[in-house]
Amino acid sequence: MLKFGSRGDSNIVHKCTVRLLEDTEILECEYKPHSKGKYLLDYVCQQLNLVEQDYLGLRYVDINEQRHWLDLGKSIAKQVKDLDPVLFSFRIKFYPPDPFKVKEEITRYQLFLQVKRDLLHGRLYCVPNEAAQLAAYIVQWELGDHDPEIHYGNYVSDLRILIKQTEAIEEKAMEIHQKQLKGQTPEQMENMFMKLAAQLDTYGIDPHSVKDHKSSQLYLGINYSGILTIQGSKKTHHFRWLDIQKINYEGKMFIIHLNYNDKKHTVGFKCPTGAACRHVWRCAMEQMLFFTLNKSSDAPIVSGGGFFSWGTKFKYTGRTEKEIREDTNSPDREEPNIQRTASLRRKASSVPATPSTPLQPHLGYNNLTRSSHSDAGGSRMEPCSSSGLCSGLDGQIYADVAGLETVCEDQEGSGMTKLRTTVLKDDSMDRFSDYYFRDSFEHSSSESQLNLASFGRSSVYEPTTARSSRSQTPLLSHSTVDGRACVPNNHGAAKAAPTTPRGGRRFNVVKAFVPSFVIVTTLVLASTIVLMESESDALTGLRATPEINSLRYQVYEPLKQYIRAIWARLFS
Repeated sequence: MLKFGSRGDSNIVHKCTVRLLEDTEILECEYKPHSKGKYLLDYVCQQLNLVEQDYLGLRYVDINEQRHWLDLGKSIAKQVKDLDPVLFSFRIKFYPPDPFKVKEEITRYQLFLQVKRDLLHGRLYCVPNEAAQLAAYIVQWELGDHDPEIHYGNYVSDLRILIKQTEAIEEKAMEIHQKQLKGQTPEQMENMFMKLAAQLDTYGIDPHSVKDHKSSQLYLGINYSGILTIQGSKKTHHFRWLDIQKINYEGKMFIIHLNYNDKKHTVGFKCPTGAACRHVWRCAMEQMLFFTLNKSSDAPIVSGGGFFSWGTKFKYTGRTEKEIREDTNSPDREEPNIQRTASLRRKASSVPATPSTPLQPHLGYNNLTRSSHSDAGGSRMEPCSSSGLCSGLDGQIYADVAGLETVCEDQEGSGMTKLRTTVLKDDSMDRFSDYYFRDSFEHSSSESQLNLASFGRSSVYEPTTARSSRSQTPLLSHSTVDGRACVPNNHGAAKAAPTTPRGGRRFNVVKAFVPSFVIVTTLVLASTIVLMESESDALTGLRATPEINSLRYQVYEPLKQYIRAIWARLFS
């Protein structure tokens, strides 16, 4: 197959940074212009010694602050072409309904880290008793058995476990830690934590901010069971995949077509932007296909937009959950060792500047960087300051012209000024902003019944015209120099790649002119047919002009007869 591009493209190497589930760890990776997304995910999983990759993914945020999952079947460079530096976040993309059916413990450990992160950043919503129980498991996992000589006072307050960590919850967590969990190992704590967390309604969801038909703010959560709506601190509706017939969008409106109790319903939710709406639609489609298809080969090429929704089609890649469960071939290797390291006392690591412009192939980078490492540069572990970089919850990062310094995650909501010179964001920009515990909130593991009548008639949307804990791992088979992984240099220095303006979106010729061309062509054809076929007296004078007569007998009539002949042959 012919590939267009410079012969020197094979020498160009791009650099990116991948943040792992523990923010104290990052990977610095390289990819070439034609490398697909799967190449980067394979590389990260190899570094983490993971072979069960089906549940995993990489997220990034574009220059318009919109989140995306890296498409494994498309070129990395094309997906992040406007980003400089390039920052990915390694995350669980598909949360398994039963975490204990995941085959390898090292994969379940990554899932534990993700759900622990969800609890910290407000995505795993639970009532106070559940929060205290989960917190106690994490305390035992972090600190081990209670020792009165070491653990005195409110020792839980030193740990960042919950987004809203009240004294009452801390006291309850300490009581459970001291009286119920003595002798429990970290592995047992992980299992107990996951067993409780997997029962919660908000397990495995990434909240998307939307508005309903009353313009009320709420969140859509999408996971293995379907699409949930969450308002305030309560789950209001649950649209199951079995009841959903179709998902599409129009502009900013995300639309769910339901068949519930043998009746068809259409419910719409308004997203903040068109790009956010497309992201919600794509996330919903991927989750639905992953958890409902028998095999990935059954996945069609789907498009959720209207006629003028260019670039919205996608083909599902990877295996489905059913294929994973039916795969009886266990990984042919010994169970890898897992390094568990207490992490909640530590700040996030320094994330270095990671330019996406091509680098010379002979330059290498440390494959794994930790905050505990010291180097010549001496990355400092210090609080966020106005002259450096801070991240909000779940890694919302702001950098000024001085470059990237320290990453921390405890500043969102503090009213700090967002520095817009360079904006990098982690994978979770949506969260439950009004997250707090209410005693009146029903037990979060209970199922609320779908009541479409509560939406009211106005909710039925009629389309109109108008988101240091790793295993000991081998490195990839690159040559190494001074501990750095290197890519062989076959042709000398790499060519510099053209830079892309970062002030806004690129002007897209197709999106700008094709819709106009189609509309104008349709109007011209319709007007010509009306003029030639109509017997209206108002058009008699116009039809009698020499130009129209010439057009009629030299072009229109021959074309008309040709179409009639084709039609007759096809249907005779």
